[in-house]
Amino acid sequence: MKKIVLFLAASLMIVSCKNETKTTEENVEDVKKEIAYASFGTEINDADALTSERMMEHYKGLKAGDTVNAKMKAKIVEVCSKKGCWMTLDMDGENQVMVKFKDYGFFMPLNAEGNVVINGKAYVAETSVDELRHYAEDAGKSEEEIAAITEPKFEYHFEADGVLLEQ
Repeated sequence: MKKIVLFLAASLMIVSCKNETKTTEENVEDVKKEIAYASFGTEINDADALTSERMMEHYKGLKAGDTVNAKMKAKIVEVCSKKGCWMTLDMDGENQVMVKFKDYGFFMPLNAEGNVVINGKAYVAETSVDELRHYAEDAGKSEEEIAAITEPKFEYHFEADGVLLEQ
């Protein structure tokens, strides 16, 4: 009987002293920062939007009359102060893009500022003196500044069918 009790005690000690390590898996999820947007025009998302610098590379390859479908992110420089019917975006610190809205189907808030995602067609065109003066007038430029516009300008343009304005 002593042998049985001794055997059980030894077995119990061996089992209880067993070094059992438990591994726990920690689920680490990448938390994507959700950005709130106000949407204008056709419903779009910010997935696969090109940076303004990357889009500028596409613009430099275009000739007058060429168009390319694109989605890009950029920062607003100016919005039409009369009704929000156009805006200019900063591309790379040196160049800007004039954005108009497809079929005047929507307008931007007059006080819009910050970053936007736009979807539509990018193109380059020569803007006439009359149109440049009209834009200057809409932007609230002085009479002297408007009168100083005497030559057409080769510009980067974008016809947006959808815009996301970062809140």
